[in-house]
Amino acid sequence: MAEQLWGGRFSKSTDEMINDFQASIDFDKRMYNEDIAGSIAHATMLAKAGIISEADKDVIVAGLKDIYKKIEAGNFSFEVALEDIHMNIEKRLTDAIGEAGGRLHTARSRNDQVALDTHMYIRRETVEVQKLILDMQAALVETAEKYSDVIMPGYTHLQRAQPILFAHHMMAYFSMLKRDFDRFAGVYQRCDIMPLGAGALAGTTFPIDRQFVAQQLNFENIYSNSLDAVSDRDYIMEFLSAASILMIHLSRLSEETILWCSREFSFIELDDAHCTGSSMMPQKKNPDVSELVRGKTGRVMGHLMAMMTTVKGLPLAYNKDLQEDKEGIFDTIDTVKFSLAVYARILRGMKVRSEVTTRAVTEDFSNATDLADYLVKKGLPFRQAHAVSGKAVHYCIEQNKWLQDMTMDEFKALSPLFEEDILVAIAPETCVKNRNSYGGTSYGQVDMQLKLAKEIMAAEGAAVSANAAKQAKVNE
Repeated sequence: MAEQLWGGRFSKSTDEMINDFQASIDFDKRMYNEDIAGSIAHATMLAKAGIISEADKDVIVAGLKDIYKKIEAGNFSFEVALEDIHMNIEKRLTDAIGEAGGRLHTARSRNDQVALDTHMYIRRETVEVQKLILDMQAALVETAEKYSDVIMPGYTHLQRAQPILFAHHMMAYFSMLKRDFDRFAGVYQRCDIMPLGAGALAGTTFPIDRQFVAQQLNFENIYSNSLDAVSDRDYIMEFLSAASILMIHLSRLSEETILWCSREFSFIELDDAHCTGSSMMPQKKNPDVSELVRGKTGRVMGHLMAMMTTVKGLPLAYNKDLQEDKEGIFDTIDTVKFSLAVYARILRGMKVRSEVTTRAVTEDFSNATDLADYLVKKGLPFRQAHAVSGKAVHYCIEQNKWLQDMTMDEFKALSPLFEEDILVAIAPETCVKNRNSYGGTSYGQVDMQLKLAKEIMAAEGAAVSANAAKQAKVNE
């Protein structure tokens, strides 16, 4: 069994079951890159401050880089007895380079070390999530432009309400994802605060240079309170919150995708490569991916609730409970990244059945509001016009016809204000074209939304590239 690096005070080895229970190496080993980068920066600072020698620093840095290469090549064995990624790396370093390795942890605690690793890891993954949001937004814009003239029913209460452009519907999700992108930008800011140097909770007696380490690791800010530095998990809760809202958006899109590709709607057809079949029923083409994204949303939301429940009753500063932040955030990152990547593919492979959506808006009463608006423009108060339109719908239902099937005599019987142009006014194309208020579904407004979307994506892309460059510099 590996010797614990903290075992000096103890007269017995840790019970093997306790080791297994408290170990986090099975999941936190994914932070090896951040742990090694943080240790290299820390060792470099210790030498700069005269706390360790330049020779020791050089040996430590070379040893850490060698460990990094071994992990990358799959030639590093992690030991559960050493609990976590931090102790595994430090023990292997000390075994490899001797006494110099024991000096690396000077002026540092696992408390501020794990906080540093987690900040750096989530900061890096936040950029990756933003990249995928950007690609998903691009897929929505591409789909909207591809089907820019397709008219479909808009719904409230899942009842047909008014005709809208399919592109307008896609751009609604673009707007949601814009807010998601901005939320993750806020997460990045809260990740971009360096906790290293806080020690276990009270700082250190050594003359460390936290600003130097922050510069080495490209942190914009440094925690000004050591207790807060090691106990803060706000940025994790914020990531989980932003991820939950994002997944809710994808779940809503999933629900509509599932409905739209059903036989009852038949508005879209998903690519065969993005669906699965049935082991019993040969005719089936199931939107399993959309169903999985919808299902995984609850899982991500559960991680948020678990994290908030864990933190809510903790006294300052560090408590072992905080180890529970890792599995939920790691699973959330994996789930969100998969969901975004797969949905961009689904959108790009999806076909919209315009003949079905066109039939849907001609064989319903979604133009009833436009009938009322027509009368209002002729001088009738809206409430009276609303009543006339309602009577027209009631009459058509009794006669088994649609509004556009009514004769002029039938229109005139309801109001003398109706003229021959009423049929043009309630045509689906007119209903869409006339909704030209800012943010509406008209062709011109949707074109404007698409233009704005491209400007937004350009700005988002620049922000992502800048932050990605910062991460690349840290990992050099």
